[in-house]
Amino acid sequence: MPHATTRDDVRIYFEEAGQGSPIIFLHEFAADYTNWEPQMRYLSRGHRCITYSARGYTPSDVPDGEVYTYKHFYTDALAVLDHLKIERAHLVGLSMGAYSSLQIGLNAPQRALSMTLAGVGSGSEIENLDNWRKQCRANAEQFETLGSAEVAKVTREAPSRIPFLVKDPRGHADFYAALARHDAKGSANTMRGFQGGRPSIYTMPDAIRGVVTPALIICGDEDDPCVGASLFLKKHLPAAGLAMFPKSGHVLNLEEPALFNESVERFVTLVEAGRWPVRDPRSLAAH
Repeated sequence: MPHATTRDDVRIYFEEAGQGSPIIFLHEFAADYTNWEPQMRYLSRGHRCITYSARGYTPSDVPDGEVYTYKHFYTDALAVLDHLKIERAHLVGLSMGAYSSLQIGLNAPQRALSMTLAGVGSGSEIENLDNWRKQCRANAEQFETLGSAEVAKVTREAPSRIPFLVKDPRGHADFYAALARHDAKGSANTMRGFQGGRPSIYTMPDAIRGVVTPALIICGDEDDPCVGASLFLKKHLPAAGLAMFPKSGHVLNLEEPALFNESVERFVTLVEAGRWPVRDPRSLAAH
């Protein structure tokens, strides 16, 4: 099986399809490389598309130790690009993957042709940050004591996941059957290290204002934890557009695959044509 190796010798499993300008997909906490299949099938018609499983998600390695920080996760995406000898790629991330995409924009902007940030920012509210971190630690313990199958039964009923169930019960069932098979240790470590340890995006407005990488922010209007963060990013990212999907929750690429694919394809086309401009600095200064 194809693997890239990270700087700390973790093997990252990836798949690729198609030819053209590269697009790399970064998955959310409850997903893995397989959950980008609708995008891999569609966007690979005109692009070189890469999907991978993050560390802690089989068939990638599940390492021991405190090696699950947000820095590990965004540099793992770069390790995949390095392995494939890709200097720059369009980044398409959902939730955890969107946060990692933003971190690449902040720390390695020369590697990003663009950033699609979907379902980004849950757990970022400053007033609830301590409670969020406490909940992440509790969730990690649940993975360790109950296992992934039992945690999946609870997660699938979260409010931001219900729109997926309403629209596509079969897809929803498949998604959570896959989550039930996740490596419990990897999920616990990711929940504790990445989810519970990453800085809030609300703490870095000045740094975000310096990111001129073209960005498309996508949010479901029923994904309450991400609406405020999406508006925050739209306000501060100089080259950002915002798409709000109606009657949609968190799993946007699977809830609304046709709309998601169309939105990303249009965005990437405009970026490559030089038609996704940076906003006038005066409009940002007003904020």
